[in-house]
Amino acid sequence: MSEKRNKNRGLGRGLSALMADVGPEQSTAPRRAETHIPVERVHPNPDQPRRAFNQDALAELAASIKEKGIIQPLIVRPLANKPDNFEIVAGERRWRAAQIAQLHEVPVIVRSFDDTEVLEIAIIENIQRADLNPVDEAAGYRQLMDKFGHTQEQMSQALGKSRSHIANLLRLLNLPDDVQRMLTDGQISAGHARALVGHPFASALARQIVEGGLSVRDAERLAKQETNKAASTPKAKKPSGSKDADTVQIEAELAATLGMKVSIDHSNDGEGGKMVLNYRSLDQLDDLLRALGG
Repeated sequence: MSEKRNKNRGLGRGLSALMADVGPEQSTAPRRAETHIPVERVHPNPDQPRRAFNQDALAELAASIKEKGIIQPLIVRPLANKPDNFEIVAGERRWRAAQIAQLHEVPVIVRSFDDTEVLEIAIIENIQRADLNPVDEAAGYRQLMDKFGHTQEQMSQALGKSRSHIANLLRLLNLPDDVQRMLTDGQISAGHARALVGHPFASALARQIVEGGLSVRDAERLAKQETNKAASTPKAKKPSGSKDADTVQIEAELAATLGMKVSIDHSNDGEGGKMVLNYRSLDQLDDLLRALGG
């Protein structure tokens, strides 16, 4: 199993090395370009996960480029089917803004990334976006974990984010879809959403938060009140097959920590039960076995 795991993760550079090539657009430590290439010989990546570009933000970036130039070079790779042409690995916003600013050429750093590394970098670059909402950021971390086997600790070190920040965002993916949409649309904040993770009435509480314009502290109190109310309800009145709020919360926290779906079912006598862990790949099972082996 370990042999398969190493084969799947066989990136020659590793996450930290890839990050060394991909810096934020407005980094305080500008890098020197290897060369300058005419804009018409630079082409966007057709598999780029990001499809929408805010035109107002592009106009602002174009104005900055017109005044100060492109501080961070684009990362590109040679196009095999077009000699002297290059595909963007990181920096498509800068390329688009450069055209608005009527630049004839752009500074680039040329790298020979393979398709897997290009996808990985595209996800990393999206995570670094200033306007990224918490759900999309969490989805980016989940992609890095699922597709490339990166741990929360590895991402924390390479991306300069605290491990708790990454873990808290990943927990948001356990919210119902309608609550995630409210968070994406800006109707509720990440603080509101965290108070609802694992709550059996998360959707209803989210609607109350929006309708009442509640603060994060108010939302936390409301969630706690509903949890206490549910706990005080006689078990005989609970719908068949439902789980108490504490069990749901434990499932959500374990899922965020382990990076896999967790299901806890108590036996009828309430003294025992079973816990089921659902792994998505042999790599993930290997990680779990190694962790259990201590």
